[in-house]
Amino acid sequence: MVVIRLSRGGSKSRPFYNIVVADKRVRRDGRFIERLGFYNPTAKEGEEGLRIAQDRLTYWKGVGAQPSPTVERLAQQAIAKAAA
Repeated sequence: MVVIRLSRGGSKSRPFYNIVVADKRVRRDGRFIERLGFYNPTAKEGEEGLRIAQDRLTYWKGVGAQPSPTVERLAQQAIAKAAA
């Protein structure tokens, strides 16, 4: 099964996450099919904290990829931010 999930990067105490499409059997930070965007929970004022390619996210959902609950929440945030 194909999932859309977060892959952790960054250093100790400074997380940075890539939003990736990967096979469910592959480890969290391992091989992935496509990178859809990023999430930086420690972004300072004026820095971009979240970017998701909505067209690619829609495509992968359309072909059956299951987003994790966190990715689903972040996608809703990105949509709300774009509408504002």
